[in-house]
Amino acid sequence: MNYDIAVLVGSLRKGSINLQLAKALEKLVPENVTFRYASLADIPLFNQDDENDMPAAAAALKALIAGSHGALFVTPEHNRSVPAALKNAIDWGTRPWGQNNWNNKPVGIVGASPSAAGTALAQQHLRNILAAEGAPALTTPEVFLQFKEGLVDADFNITNADTKAFLQGWVDHYVAWVAKFSN
Repeated sequence: MNYDIAVLVGSLRKGSINLQLAKALEKLVPENVTFRYASLADIPLFNQDDENDMPAAAAALKALIAGSHGALFVTPEHNRSVPAALKNAIDWGTRPWGQNNWNNKPVGIVGASPSAAGTALAQQHLRNILAAEGAPALTTPEVFLQFKEGLVDADFNITNADTKAFLQGWVDHYVAWVAKFSN
């Protein structure tokens, strides 16, 4: 079976280390898995007044989520929590009432930071938010990646063999998690 994964990168920065991580993970998935990247930069802040006549960017996000077998959140940590762009995407995905695209959507959560702590707090907050929306999140193994210069090369290859092996193990668990909910 083929699996489409909606990928939501919490950083909007062009040179984002989390975007680099997402593209590196994409190289580790099997051939039957396709990453489809959500564009979060153009989605307006959630406003309940607009949920029944949804802005095009928010509607495109909902369609991406609805058409995917799973979702992958690749997140930085902003002020010890979830980036606003990710929270906004989650909010749009739950609306209008009764049309929650996150319900029963298997999710994976990873993140990278220059800090040795990685993105542990942001990831925990995401798990709490997504649990409230009925999205089952893969809990182990966890990826709190300290991102150092050169870890991912210009072609999005992971240059450290131990890190690559660890992330391959995570990807294998995540793909099995998505398959479990898709069969």
